[in-house]
Amino acid sequence: MRNDTDNVIVNKSFQFALDIVEFCELLEENKKFIVAKQLLRAGTAIGASIREAQNAESKADFIHKLKIAAKEADEAEYWLMICKCSKNYPFNDSLLESVKEIIKILSKIISTSKNN
Repeated sequence: MRNDTDNVIVNKSFQFALDIVEFCELLEENKKFIVAKQLLRAGTAIGASIREAQNAESKADFIHKLKIAAKEADEAEYWLMICKCSKNYPFNDSLLESVKEIIKILSKIISTSKNN
């Protein structure tokens, strides 16, 4: 059953997705379509997988869905690093910090869930 109490990782991943949508619009304005598409997909998939985990059928299913979210977060971090290190690409340092924080939180939740 879904727990609708305030959930830090659900909230952070949703806000991150909103920020990614806005940043990808900037990438597209700069004609960086390939990176924009990849980053948009990965950056919004994090929260979608976390939301799915909230309705998991078992503890194993919960962990599996969070691992998918963690993989998407790693991919989003990769595309943000591409933006940071490429010439003529816009970059937003707060997005990189946000995704790193999300990765840390997901790692902790996964680790804690495995040990319980």
